[in-house]
Amino acid sequence: MKQQRRTIRDIAAAKGKKEAIICLTAYTAPVARLADPHADLILVGDSLGMVLYGFPSTLPVTLDMMILHGRAVVNASEKSLIVVDMPFGSYQESPAQAFHNAARIMAETGCAAVKLEGGSEMAETVSFLVQRGVPVIGHIGLQPQSVHSAGGYRVAGRDQQEARSILASAQALAEAGAFAVVLECMDETLAGKITKQIHIPTIGIGASAGCDGQILVSEDLLGLTPAPRPKFVKNYADLSSVIDKALGDYAREVRERIFPGTQNIYMSPDRKIRAVE
Repeated sequence: MKQQRRTIRDIAAAKGKKEAIICLTAYTAPVARLADPHADLILVGDSLGMVLYGFPSTLPVTLDMMILHGRAVVNASEKSLIVVDMPFGSYQESPAQAFHNAARIMAETGCAAVKLEGGSEMAETVSFLVQRGVPVIGHIGLQPQSVHSAGGYRVAGRDQQEARSILASAQALAEAGAFAVVLECMDETLAGKITKQIHIPTIGIGASAGCDGQILVSEDLLGLTPAPRPKFVKNYADLSSVIDKALGDYAREVRERIFPGTQNIYMSPDRKIRAVE
């Protein structure tokens, strides 16, 4: 019997609670199956472009890619709320464009919500989507889709003017109807202030332990991505070494004709097989 999935209301109701919201990324069915028992929310992030495809940024990721990976994650999970990122260029042109593409994502993946980057400038789009039945998570601070215009990957909110702008963006997104907002790579004091001042949950990644929830890229925390990794990443395992050893053992056994062994091959019950003439 399938478990009941977490809902938008469940995430919203976790605002200000002692127990933080647990969020993880997943891009594939195997990782989704592993993350699902532990996560309240699984994000199919456009970070898949860098993690899975080896792109230098998230910018080349397409809508079709997000839909294919989103469908896989939804199919392989049971209890987590599934959110799919809207990729670069799929929502910035107009609210109507954003709705068209968000509706396609939800219809073709079965996910419960979408996430988009941007602050006050995206409030109108967020409101447009929410009013038409598309739940939205915002994303402010470091915005990977805007890495070039921002001048690279850097900590956001370290000067007063930028901090005020980010706080205003958080308030605008909350008022527009976003049910949560991701705070990425942000000054800890600012992240804490935003968390206290807005009525929707904040999900931190390189922000503050005081956020209402936390998210990390699963491959990062499992030690599957190459160094150097961002400061905010904590490795909970070193699966790269485990996998490297397993593959090396396989290669050695094949080379030395140890594998496949008797237990790995098929034989007739009486072990008498006549050659085909």
